[in-house]
Amino acid sequence: MDKILIIDDEASICSSLSFALEDEFIVTATTDPKKGIQYVKDEEFHLCLLDLKIGNVNGIHVLEELKGIQNDLIVIMITAYGTISTSVEALQNGAYSYITKPINIDELFSTIKQALHYRKLNNQVHYLSNELEKKYRYEEIIAKSNEMDQVFSLIDKVKDVDTNVLITGESGTGKELVARAIHFSGKRKTEHIEVLNCGAIPEQLLESELFGHEKGAFTGAISSKEGKFQLSQNGTIFLDEIGDMPLSLQVKLLRVLQLKEVTPLGSNKPIKLNVRLLAATNKDLLDAVRKGEFREDLYFRLNVVEIHLPPLRKRKEDLNVLIYHFIDKMNKELQKQIKGLTPKAEARLLAYNYPGNIRELSNVIESAIVISEGPYIDIADLPPPLREFDVKTPSATTGIGAYLGLPLKTLEKEFIIETLKYNNNHKKNTAEMLGISERSLRDKLKQYKQE
Repeated sequence: MDKILIIDDEASICSSLSFALEDEFIVTATTDPKKGIQYVKDEEFHLCLLDLKIGNVNGIHVLEELKGIQNDLIVIMITAYGTISTSVEALQNGAYSYITKPINIDELFSTIKQALHYRKLNNQVHYLSNELEKKYRYEEIIAKSNEMDQVFSLIDKVKDVDTNVLITGESGTGKELVARAIHFSGKRKTEHIEVLNCGAIPEQLLESELFGHEKGAFTGAISSKEGKFQLSQNGTIFLDEIGDMPLSLQVKLLRVLQLKEVTPLGSNKPIKLNVRLLAATNKDLLDAVRKGEFREDLYFRLNVVEIHLPPLRKRKEDLNVLIYHFIDKMNKELQKQIKGLTPKAEARLLAYNYPGNIRELSNVIESAIVISEGPYIDIADLPPPLREFDVKTPSATTGIGAYLGLPLKTLEKEFIIETLKYNNNHKKNTAEMLGISERSLRDKLKQYKQE
């Protein structure tokens, strides 16, 4: 329910308006403007009915203070002094509209509903404009490998249905980006997506972040707060690192998913939910279930469809395009003009395994661009792990003189094995580099094992 604050120096108006509105709204009323200002500091209100003259206090000054605390607060002025000048001044200082005394209740309800609808639309426009700047689209997941084609296919299948999706993969593989791609390409794209990292918040605060709380629900709860489930109403909630959620909260989350309702801490009024759930983890949840660290019933509730993101070392086809994507991106952000990589630096970047995956690659490129003084990134510009990394290629490990006098069959075997090592045992990449089919490569490897 929307929260309305009434500030008027006439107690009778406060009580009569509270009585008229309390069936449809949560109403707080006061005759003291200082208390009204404190209320807005303590908790979020959606709309305020504010008297233009509160005893000796100018309501426009109160309006300015209220808007300074909560800019999106809708304020409707109440005045018995309906002159054009005072009304215009109120509107110029951020009031949505004004009504005159004696108050017509039907007119008041109509104005309030129009104002709240305007607030919702305005917040949606602001939210979407911010999100569109981030450009969360399929195209933002930079990839050309077959492994990622399968990910794109799954995103396309689940984006318009409300099935729970579990996104798995190592840290840094882009799980949140996939969650946002699902949301912003689906039917809920005009609503909010709320993100919560279950491993980044202390256990005692996580429940409040998820489900919200009422004022006074626990020590330090000086105001009411909506949880992520309430904030994502009609939209999507993305729970990252779900495997780190304590067992005590797993039980409560399961109940929320089963009943499709949430009860804030300190309240006994459940709130019905219309929310799409996405979750992600870098852990093996089945193993956690076997160890008693994760509830089996919650696992199956979350894992209706699984989207697994392969680590960067298993999608080396994407490396080159990712590297130049990050060079272009960092050039713009850092106002640099790096043209590319020297051959030696490129060999290092393509051969490295990236335990931190795409996040690590992005950091490597950013660091190199900051350090580089020339138009091309060289080995000296790379961070220590890549500078010290021993790149072994067929031509680097052995000069051509080392092959002289060897039978052609032996030469072929050595060359294939070294190329396979260079590609970190990725057979498809190796076959493409050698110009043969994967089947031919497998046949030759079997033959070598038998020799």
